[in-house]
Amino acid sequence: MIRRPLLSVLVAAGLGGCAVGPDFERPAAPSSTRYAHDLPQVTSAAANPGETTTPTAGQSQRFVDGLDIPAQWWMLFRSPKLDRLVGQALAANPTVEAAKAALRQSRELSSAQWTAFLPSVQGDFQATRTKNATGSISSPISNNDAYYSLYTTQLNLTYAPDVFGATRRAVEGAEAGIEVNRFQLEAVYLTLSSNVVVSAIAEASLRGQIAATERLLSIQHALTDKVRAQIALGTASQLDLLSQQAAEAATAQTLPPLTKQLGQVRDGLTALLGRLPDDQPEETFQLSDLTLPSDLPVSLPSALVEQRPDIRQAEASLHAATAAVGVTVANFLPQISITANTGSTGLHPDQLFSPTFGLWSVGANMTQTIFDAGSLLHKRRAADAAMEQAAAQYRSTVVLAFQNVADSLRALAADADTLKAAAAAEAAARRTFDLARRQYPLGTIPETALLSGEQAWHQAEIALVQAEANRYSDTAGLFQALGGGWWNRQEEASDERGGSAHR
Repeated sequence: MIRRPLLSVLVAAGLGGCAVGPDFERPAAPSSTRYAHDLPQVTSAAANPGETTTPTAGQSQRFVDGLDIPAQWWMLFRSPKLDRLVGQALAANPTVEAAKAALRQSRELSSAQWTAFLPSVQGDFQATRTKNATGSISSPISNNDAYYSLYTTQLNLTYAPDVFGATRRAVEGAEAGIEVNRFQLEAVYLTLSSNVVVSAIAEASLRGQIAATERLLSIQHALTDKVRAQIALGTASQLDLLSQQAAEAATAQTLPPLTKQLGQVRDGLTALLGRLPDDQPEETFQLSDLTLPSDLPVSLPSALVEQRPDIRQAEASLHAATAAVGVTVANFLPQISITANTGSTGLHPDQLFSPTFGLWSVGANMTQTIFDAGSLLHKRRAADAAMEQAAAQYRSTVVLAFQNVADSLRALAADADTLKAAAAAEAAARRTFDLARRQYPLGTIPETALLSGEQAWHQAEIALVQAEANRYSDTAGLFQALGGGWWNRQEEASDERGGSAHR
């Protein structure tokens, strides 16, 4: 394996000079010190008024500036089942394998590019059998035989000195390509783990909504039976029964869409694990299986550009585009090559390698393009435009990343307030319905009041489940927006992390 220190010595000693074209400089980190002006440091806590228990995900969360993010951030939800599924997804999802293969490919291409610093040596052996036209051309051998064999063996050396840095810029671009694919792999890890977490939360939310709907259906079915009993006693009419049956049917109608969504979420989660739909995981999720992290990291804006894989990928793309400009500039300058060969030739194999049958040659060549109808000029302009495009895409990626973080922080603060209100609304609606359910058989309230109480409680309970799930999803979204903690991974896999094959 060629080692970079040796190559660097050869290049510095043999060539000197510097590479033409612009030198890449990392874009400066944004000077902003915060993501938004009006965000609290602590979110609201949700508690049911007059009750000792709080809803799932009801505790407050604290934003901690500069708090580091663990590599396996999903473990903060304290769900062994979730930890297992994320691990299975990272190990088996084909998108991860594709990203790993792309990284290996870029490293091999970089290694191939580095070989351009060294001479190319090829061996050649040729054997021919010839008949001369002796009537017009004399035989080249001493016995004038028309038939003869000729054996030739030689080594050919070709070397293109990197006088103006075209090779150095090409290598620089190839190394930047490694970084592009490295951070693409990190982005795949982050997106995949986030999708598994969000899918598990969505499953838990749907199961909670289904359970709430089934509880209401059970209550409504019991109320329907009571109305039938009241009809037999003459205290209720057939219209009361039809109204109650209609309310029960309306609630039942909401179950199939929830069941369909749950099935689709399970199918999506199975696909994230790299499996077919008939091989679903055994793990299922309820909101009670998850713990809401209480301390949330808020990375400094200057650190975000180091943490986000998409920003680092965009920076590496800009580096590669900058190096490509240098290659096009070098192509305007003379192209120099050195050739040499040595070998021997003879009429018999045993004459090969004999000093008297030896041959050699040394030569140098310099080529300068004089007219190409503007091809090199247009390629240079195209490279300049590509560099400008990469710079604009980098700035766009940074802006979007900061927006993601700000949106996540706002969502966490707002959804904490939403959950607090939803918990209060659910508690009030449940107590109202319990009271109406006790009063209706006594004839103290009309049947419409009972139905209104049923509907209000059902809607409040579903809204509470959705608000709880939103807090979990927003928390996962914040970890994703901040980069996911990939920089804290300790393992060093040769096909996943760090540097090129030359190191």
